[in-house]
Amino acid sequence: MNEDFTDFIEISGLLDYDPVAISKIYKKNPNRLLKRLWQTLIPIFAYIFSIGWDKLTGRLKNKKQARYRAKELTKLLVELGPAFVKAGQALSTRPDIIPGILLEELSELQDQLPGFDGGKAMELIEEDLGSKISEIFLEIDKEPISAASLGQVHKAKLKNEEVVAVKVQRPGLREQITLDLYIARNIANWLKNNIGLIRSDLVALIDELGKRVFEEMDYLNEAKNAEKFRDMHKHNNMIAVPKIYKKTTSRRVLTMEWIEGTKLTNLEDVKKLGIDPDKMIEIGVQCSLEQLLEHGFFHADPHPGNLLALKDGRLCYLDFGMMSEVSRASRSGLIQAVVHLVNKNFDKLSQDFVKLGFLSEEVNLEPIVPAFENVFINAVEQGVSKMDFKSVTDDMSGVMYKFPFRLPPYYALIIRSLLTLEGIALSVDPNFKILGAAYPYFARRLMEDPDPQLRESLKEMLFDNNKKFKWDRLEDLLSNAAKQTNLDLEKLLDEVINLLFSAKGGFLRNEIIEELTNQIDLLSLKILKNLNNYLPNSIKLNTSYESNSLNDLITYIEPLRNFLAILQKVPGYSIEIFLKRVPRLINEPYTKEMGLKIAKKITEKGMVRLVKIAAGTSI
Repeated sequence: MNEDFTDFIEISGLLDYDPVAISKIYKKNPNRLLKRLWQTLIPIFAYIFSIGWDKLTGRLKNKKQARYRAKELTKLLVELGPAFVKAGQALSTRPDIIPGILLEELSELQDQLPGFDGGKAMELIEEDLGSKISEIFLEIDKEPISAASLGQVHKAKLKNEEVVAVKVQRPGLREQITLDLYIARNIANWLKNNIGLIRSDLVALIDELGKRVFEEMDYLNEAKNAEKFRDMHKHNNMIAVPKIYKKTTSRRVLTMEWIEGTKLTNLEDVKKLGIDPDKMIEIGVQCSLEQLLEHGFFHADPHPGNLLALKDGRLCYLDFGMMSEVSRASRSGLIQAVVHLVNKNFDKLSQDFVKLGFLSEEVNLEPIVPAFENVFINAVEQGVSKMDFKSVTDDMSGVMYKFPFRLPPYYALIIRSLLTLEGIALSVDPNFKILGAAYPYFARRLMEDPDPQLRESLKEMLFDNNKKFKWDRLEDLLSNAAKQTNLDLEKLLDEVINLLFSAKGGFLRNEIIEELTNQIDLLSLKILKNLNNYLPNSIKLNTSYESNSLNDLITYIEPLRNFLAILQKVPGYSIEIFLKRVPRLINEPYTKEMGLKIAKKITEKGMVRLVKIAAGTSI
């Protein structure tokens, strides 16, 4: 049997990325390896030589020339094939490895290549599904409607006359990708061992890329992702996910429901559907945040072609090959980092980056703290809702390139996802700020989530360094949380009560005790003054006149007044939700303690007043 064919069979059987197994296959027969090395290394070394020459002659310092070389690299990656396109996209999210100008150009790298022969696509469908095309479909277009680095899509009609989209993988893709990954891994290993300037583990980066590309090449995995995504968002009637047809799906063929929709970036067409583009963006932002912070399973490639506005007003997600997961601890850690950012606590923010895996525990954080302050201070001063995410991300890229950061794979994909989403949103609204759009969701999560870490973060957010309660912060969080249409007001109230009766809520309780004592004392004085009007002049008390109404006295407690004013704006507000919590408030251990303190303070004020009356002084 031909050795090349044997290699082909062995590689075709690799369902998961395994660098050791791949190495064994190519070491047995280096012929194909040598041929591909010639095809790739010559243009790569020619490019490296041109960069070296520009650096030697000083031309690389010219931004225009640097930009030209960056564009040249993106074109080279496309020419080299799918694995190199995927590698470029992976590097576009790694500011710890790649300088700024190159990052910008790589981020524009499109996952699009010319389609392949339709006849070969039909052959592959028949081979994978084990049936003739005529036995599977009533009709199928041989010309693809779109093509990307891994495959292309054909429109078809099943025997039951349902219209479907059939995604077909490029023939020989697994073999080509595997060979290119093997070459790239060996180059990375050589650079790691011989070029001391490269601090990041390039081999680990290639292995992570290999793992993700192998997942993308498995259309059964993509089908499973689509169904999981669909199930997670079934409660949201504004999100649509195509139905998957399992009987006509395999590792290299994916059949899904045909969706008629309009790209969000085609504003005029979206408006013709009678849909507000801003509303679509709002739905997309909220869904993305729910994916990231609630489910921890998110769509890592929400580019314009994968997000469609439907006639019925729903937002449809397509292409579930690139999905990623964020652990519960990482999700809580990201929210904690936002709290420290809002509080301008850059020392704790640097520690958050250690906990999240961006920095090793051995790294000296002292020079990183002022670097964070330089990046974030102006943005935070303007307010989170006005923060320019792209600008801050670009500035952070410089910090990450300068210091020994190592980006966790999930973070790189989160940034890519949010930047892509922001890019789509900016095409609709030039003034769009993704952090401003995200803050209401963040506020709701911080107020509602029972996670112990987030409870501590909420307390940290609401108390300053002197342990004084920041009523304006609570008002800001509540007013932002109120912008969420799916806000659970009862749950939010429970969390406010939890905060009030927590160990750290002592200062807040003392403030409320002080306010209530003053108001009860003023109310008793008002009653006493009203009674005094009916006494004979000979025994009338010496009082000063104040025209406070009973309502004014009760609502004088400003924090409570603000709190109620905000809650009254929230959909679903009613006095009943407070009444239902009265038994709990009565039974709270701290309630009795607060009552005794109020009674003691009122008694003390009453005694002072009696002494004044006895002395005949004004009260």
